[in-house]
Amino acid sequence: MKVLICGAGIAGLATAYWLHRHGWEPTVVERAPSLRDGGYKVDIRGTAVDVVERMGLRDAIRDRATAMRTATQYDERGRVVAVLDAELFGGRHSGDLEIMRGDLTQLLYEQTRHRLEHVFGTHVVAAERDEAQVRVAFASGEERAFDFVVGADGVHSSTRRLCFGDTVPHSLGHHIAIYTVPNHLGLDRQEAVHLAPGRTVNVYSTGGPSAKALFLFAGPESDADPRTFLADSVAGMGWEVPRLLEYAADAPDFYLDTLAQVRLDSWSKGRIALVGDAAFCPSPASGQGTSLALVGAYALAGELSADPAGGLAAYETQLRDFVAKNQALAAGNLRGMVVGSAFGVWAQTRMMKVLPHLPGHRAIIGRVADTIHEAATAVTLRDY
Repeated sequence: MKVLICGAGIAGLATAYWLHRHGWEPTVVERAPSLRDGGYKVDIRGTAVDVVERMGLRDAIRDRATAMRTATQYDERGRVVAVLDAELFGGRHSGDLEIMRGDLTQLLYEQTRHRLEHVFGTHVVAAERDEAQVRVAFASGEERAFDFVVGADGVHSSTRRLCFGDTVPHSLGHHIAIYTVPNHLGLDRQEAVHLAPGRTVNVYSTGGPSAKALFLFAGPESDADPRTFLADSVAGMGWEVPRLLEYAADAPDFYLDTLAQVRLDSWSKGRIALVGDAAFCPSPASGQGTSLALVGAYALAGELSADPAGGLAAYETQLRDFVAKNQALAAGNLRGMVVGSAFGVWAQTRMMKVLPHLPGHRAIIGRVADTIHEAATAVTLRDY
């Protein structure tokens, strides 16, 4: 079977790996001219850890883990409010992994780069399907036929728009911005966090001369220039924010988007299927996008290989409840990540000050990790 996979991100490369392992012939097409190696740190939790174990990648991921140590909250004057263990701050459970997105993408790419075809710098612009195949046209002008097509091209998937119609992601009323900055705070596997009403900034570094500045803020969507929109949205914040905004002007990897979820009634139409954020993006607020991508890739490839005629339906049946539980994490997480009022910021700051000194504080914070772990393990992997 020949299958076209649109998108060389985590979901696409993992799907290609598993389909090739099952004896299929995948072709991966990526709009970017080369592998996208940027992004923020991502978590691999619960059942997704089992997936990377079955891929033989668990040790390699551990070797490249962020190994974050602490998360420090600062007030608007730069005074330390509280210091937490990074594992507690991230809500991670025993066995969960954290790695930079670019490092994980590179690891997945190395598993397939010499075994199957990767085409960079183009994308699908038309697709015609019948009961036997899907004929696609690429932006390069080339036309080819495949037995199946898989859209793994992210929350704003052009494959989804082309083949499923105008399915607009569901906005959560917040935005995310992230870009690389100089590590002027001297962070070494540390996070530095500052809260203001409706806005949060997190600067972190795994060591070295650079760091990532990540902003989360509430507000309606805007057509303004992204850098201007960010500056206007976080105007008035103290701490290091003015300096971080200066760095945004020259950041080549500046990224801004609406926090949104993809909620579809079906993840497939005929011989065209969606996986990862293209199918069921839970938003970064859930912390589960990477895990859903890895588990989705495993299930899609396995079910399709076991039964090409009925595999896509089985893939949806197996993962629907799992996806719903992980998407549901976003709303609760977001309330803790971006506090809506000045009183809420004051209350959370007071709580952070006293929490490390309370008896059993690890168990108190651990309840959050338990909730995430329950969702992250809410599916059992089949052996294909």
